[in-house]
Amino acid sequence: MSSKDEYVFYAPLPTTPPRQDVIILLPAYRPHRNRHNRCLLRTVTIFLFLLLAAAIFILYPSDPAIRIARLQLNHVQLKSNPKLVLDLSFSLTIKVRNKDLFSFQYDSLDVTVGYRGRELGFVSSKGGRLRARGSSYVNATLDIDGFEVIHDVFYLLEDLAKGVIPFDTDTQVKGKLGLLFFDIPLKARISCEVFVNTNDQTIVHQDCTPWLA
Repeated sequence: MSSKDEYVFYAPLPTTPPRQDVIILLPAYRPHRNRHNRCLLRTVTIFLFLLLAAAIFILYPSDPAIRIARLQLNHVQLKSNPKLVLDLSFSLTIKVRNKDLFSFQYDSLDVTVGYRGRELGFVSSKGGRLRARGSSYVNATLDIDGFEVIHDVFYLLEDLAKGVIPFDTDTQVKGKLGLLFFDIPLKARISCEVFVNTNDQTIVHQDCTPWLA
């Protein structure tokens, strides 16, 4: 090799390839907006649920409320010839209240009057219609003539001497509620123990218990 020959030096190849940086572009993340949407959806859901519950509570039909507004003892007489019999006359005023938002049509109102667990008489009044959230007073008269007194004669004489007689009343009303295109049957029943003053014909005290349908 002559002096004119040129020497070329080569650098050794790297054992590992050069590092290449790769950049991946992701869509922008908006956590606040997603959280706001979830909160809004939860709020709307809760509001709709409460609105539905309130509508069911308001529109759900309930039985009418009844109570004895007045019970007047017109006359009471105990006869002993030829046997011991009792003559009674009652005048009753029953208040019927419709608690619903729809009208209530009732067929009749039935009242039973008893004394110490024994039925004395029964009276039934005509039906009627109650407007929504309305009340009505129903008058009824019960006349009892010649009721034979056998078992309770001593209690009756004692109550007459005291001037206060306890009577048992059972009042029941049946009808239907006109809810849109449907007729929903409803009824109410209440039993009362009514203490009547025989001198001024007024109610001294009454203790009533409603019956669950």
